[in-house]
Amino acid sequence: MFDFSTIQFVDVIEFIGTFAFAISGIRLASAKKFDLFGAFVVGLVTAVGGGTLRDLLFGVIPFWMDNSIYLWCTLFALVFVMIFHNYLIHLDSTFFAFDSIGLALFVVVGAEKTLNLGFDPWVAVIMGTITGSVGGVLRDVLINEIPLIFRKEIYASACVIGGVVFVLLYNHTGLNLIFVEISTAFVVILVRYLAIKYHLSLPTLKGEKKNNLPY
Repeated sequence: MFDFSTIQFVDVIEFIGTFAFAISGIRLASAKKFDLFGAFVVGLVTAVGGGTLRDLLFGVIPFWMDNSIYLWCTLFALVFVMIFHNYLIHLDSTFFAFDSIGLALFVVVGAEKTLNLGFDPWVAVIMGTITGSVGGVLRDVLINEIPLIFRKEIYASACVIGGVVFVLLYNHTGLNLIFVEISTAFVVILVRYLAIKYHLSLPTLKGEKKNNLPY
């Protein structure tokens, strides 16, 4: 029998983040007319992609291979989208909401795991960003869209800001860990929301016109 006493708050965060990210992937796959299996794959890759790369860089077994709950979580997300399809598929705000929640919670998970393994704070910021953003990159590639991380929209930058906030609160305050985790997730979501609301973005790199290129 599963021992619920071993569950920590960060595990709850990881589960909720998995569910949110899976919904964001499945929702976009549904809009692209993917079949059920294809939608499940996109949802799963979105949910575990960033954490998988993080764990491979750490040289450990990817987190989802030790616990089937992440597969079940993705399946539950697929059923959720099927039930509420007519509501979710037509609202861009639902994608933004679930994507932002997944992004924020995975930044927390990635940064916290990195610090617990004894790595430097700057590594925690990078790993938090990887955990939060790579799944979204893989999702967008699979559905043949330019990844959000490569567009003008604030995405990875929100992860970096969240990672810095987590490291500062974790290392330099005596605040309760759960408060630190929730505060960091809130900051990431807030940055994403303000960037969308006020059309904030990073400067784009100006390139030469195509007809001026030597090829």
